[in-house]
Amino acid sequence: METAWIWKSSLLVIAGMVLLRIAGRKSISQMSVATSVIMISIGTTIVQPIANNHMWIAIGSAAIFIVALLLVEYLQLKINWVEKLLGGRSQVVIENGRLVEKNMRSMRLTVDQLEMRLREKGIANIGDVKTATLEPNGQLGYELMRHAKPVTIGELERILGLTSPKTAEQGGLFQEVSLLHHPKPVDPHLH
Repeated sequence: METAWIWKSSLLVIAGMVLLRIAGRKSISQMSVATSVIMISIGTTIVQPIANNHMWIAIGSAAIFIVALLLVEYLQLKINWVEKLLGGRSQVVIENGRLVEKNMRSMRLTVDQLEMRLREKGIANIGDVKTATLEPNGQLGYELMRHAKPVTIGELERILGLTSPKTAEQGGLFQEVSLLHHPKPVDPHLH
């Protein structure tokens, strides 16, 4: 009985885990289109050699996919237009409590789908949302209207006079989506 498939399969699983660890994967919901295609390609490539007896070629191919993934992510980090081209842009779907139907149509997002995402975030009224964006990874980002925001400990301390008022920049993350660029240069190494 042929038992080489056992050690070959084990080696491919270990090689796949090592290569994916090098890639530093996020959760599936955070994957871009390019990342998803590369991950599917790696899975397909790793399975093939068991049937075709080309184990080292499969590991080499998977390594090339990982190098390509790392290169794509590096270019997305360093070049803004590459990030927008490969990753997409956030789209505003609610602005000042009103639906932005044009953007919703372009993303093929129905009102029912948006309402479901809002309910998942604990939001019961579209009018309570100052800005909501659909992110390239499919997640919903939002900022509540002033009247709908919960009181923070910092605000409560200011109300009670326990601390001095500090000015806070409001809406900086959503300002980037509206302006189509960062209002101030961002250094990713500082975060």
